[in-house]
Amino acid sequence: MKIAIASDHGGFGLKELLKKHLEERQMEAVDCGTDSEASCDYPDFAEKACRLVQQGAADCAVLICGTGIGMSITANKMTGIRAALCGEPFSAHFTRAHNDANVLCMGARVTGPGLAEMILDTFLDTPFEGGRHQRRIDKIADLERREHHV
Repeated sequence: MKIAIASDHGGFGLKELLKKHLEERQMEAVDCGTDSEASCDYPDFAEKACRLVQQGAADCAVLICGTGIGMSITANKMTGIRAALCGEPFSAHFTRAHNDANVLCMGARVTGPGLAEMILDTFLDTPFEGGRHQRRIDKIADLERREHHV
């Protein structure tokens, strides 16, 4: 599995920790930046990671900023991206099982490293259930198409 991972300065430390965690799980982490704790703009890095998901070059993405909110807002502006901000494993499970989320967002200033690893593992290990949930994903995709043609 190939996972795009990105952060801004506020999420840099947690991004580095989660990269190592992914490698320990034998997963390929594609680092889309940032590369330090120097102040930067989260939309630039969210876009890089989400482009890989859009292009099929990554199976999913993990985006980390201070709260996860900015990354989530940015990612959800992009066609075909279903980003979910998760602060605990329950939400991570159901956003995969029911929403087929392809981007996980987390806040480094609100989620500790141990919990972040649990959230990430749950997100990666939970399959999409399909069925009635697919109908809802299709409606989201239809709304997205109509919104882009306004």
